Amino acid sequence: MYIGEISKQTGLSIKAIRFYEERGLIQTPERKGRYRIYRPKDIELLILIKEAKALGVTLSQLEGVIVYKNGQVDWTKIKLFLSEFREQLVVKISDLNSKIANIDRCYEQITC
Repeated sequence: MYIGEISKQTGLSIKAIRFYEERGLIQTPERKGRYRIYRPKDIELLILIKEAKALGVTLSQLEGVIVYKNGQVDWTKIKLFLSEFREQLVVKISDLNSKIANIDRCYEQITC
């Protein structure tokens, strides 16, 4: 699959895909002449990157998480990272709920 098709399927720009490749987040695909040929597994990883970024995960964090073993993505490591990231979000939600409760208490104490 050529980069234009990958771009359409993932919603990522061609520039972004090449950037992720340069950063090592996806493996450099094989070439057919001067064209990169992407595989279906590249789509999965690019969608994961896109979704993780939308959640607030940085590329630096992803660089430490997306690793390859014998040419295959270590999905176990990614799954562990996502579990830990989820827990961090749960803690943030709890903290925000506590702050909202404090604001509500302050609001109730104000008399006009």
